[in-house]
Amino acid sequence: MPRPKKNRIVKQPPLYCGFKPLGFQANRLEKICLSLDEFEAIRLADFLGMDHTEAAIEMEISRSTFTRLIRKSRRKIAEFIISGKILTIEGGNIHFKGNIIKCSDCGHMFNINFYAEFTNCPSCGSKNLIDMAGNFGHGQCCRRRNRKEK
Repeated sequence: MPRPKKNRIVKQPPLYCGFKPLGFQANRLEKICLSLDEFEAIRLADFLGMDHTEAAIEMEISRSTFTRLIRKSRRKIAEFIISGKILTIEGGNIHFKGNIIKCSDCGHMFNINFYAEFTNCPSCGSKNLIDMAGNFGHGQCCRRRNRKEK
């Protein structure tokens, strides 16, 4: 029986979780899913330019695991671009380090840690806020994990 997958660490939820080719109806396209840890690997290696060792430390995984993860991620992104599929970002064994809150009224987004209390948008004062980590089913588990690490 294989060993259970260790949770990987993701800095914060992605701002966008779906992409599709222009000019095509979504219901006619095949879907490909990029997990949250694969998204984080792309963000660290390709967007921020970290080497594999640094990125692996950031995600709390081994360098060889990170290398496999980035290879798998790049393959999926290439398939999305070349084959014209819908790319979604969802799932995976992860915990977020931080969170993003988005105001539904003015669109303002702000980074918070999991201990920060928020009730109103700092920009417009609205109470109509979206917890981005909550959209991925996280929040309570990440709060507990981050509390243990302090």
